[in-house]
Amino acid sequence: MNKTLPSLNALKAFEATARHRSMTLAADELFVTHGAVSRHIKSLEETLGVLLVNRKARSTEPTPEGTRLAEGLASAFSLIQASVERVRPGPLTLSCSSSIMMGWIIPRIGQFHERHPQIELQFNMNYDRIDFMRDKIGLAIRSSIIEPPADAVIRELGGEAIGPVCSPEYLAQVQLSQPKDLEAALLLSTRTRPQAWHDWQVVAGQTDLLLEPRSSFDHFYLLIHAAACGLGVATVPQMLVLDQLASGRLVAPFGFRPGPRRLVLWIAPHLAGRPDALALERWLMQQMRARPDN
Repeated sequence: MNKTLPSLNALKAFEATARHRSMTLAADELFVTHGAVSRHIKSLEETLGVLLVNRKARSTEPTPEGTRLAEGLASAFSLIQASVERVRPGPLTLSCSSSIMMGWIIPRIGQFHERHPQIELQFNMNYDRIDFMRDKIGLAIRSSIIEPPADAVIRELGGEAIGPVCSPEYLAQVQLSQPKDLEAALLLSTRTRPQAWHDWQVVAGQTDLLLEPRSSFDHFYLLIHAAACGLGVATVPQMLVLDQLASGRLVAPFGFRPGPRRLVLWIAPHLAGRPDALALERWLMQQMRARPDN
């Protein structure tokens, strides 16, 4: 029996083909020709003595034996990549929503750079699911309602307080002295969390109010800016408006209440023990736990 280990290039060509169900797409991914991929797979089949793919006119389907091999190779290549990333020096990427980035991270990240000038940090603005290896992300701040990657190391960052905010001028104009006055106000919302007003009504015990937002913005950051410019009242997470409240650009006429969501930190398992990832993790957790709404 031939015990020769197959060519690594042939294994990579086959795994990519099985994953894409296409030699053409595999060739594009590996920056080689279609013919090179075909030759690699034929060589691999000859080495193993088994048919690995069924070649069709518009697709390339793995055989049952090919499927088993492709699954094992995918896990092996992922493990190799993770092992390399553990020791490879390079920038660390933090992922969070654009609103958290603009409203909370950027005003504070200078403190982290002062404390750790040797750490190169990059940012990814996203608030949905991720794949650590594919997206090259080391840590991600997410809402507790989003499903984390199966292999994520998870840290609790604390609760999220929510409440209505507006500019001092708008408050004086509309005279918001009690929650019922909100029914006569221009209510603002965001497309990323259209249920924010309902969430606040539930936690504030104001479900009998008829509150219908009339203007919507793409992100919390735009929503907060609109409220600060006197366009109406917005219900937002307190952590996103700490600086505006401190400066007086915004006021919270009815305070803030613990909302239904929590913030969590996802950490890529292959980076969980790397010094730069540990430093960012500790700093984020310290900063988050120091929030007045936590």
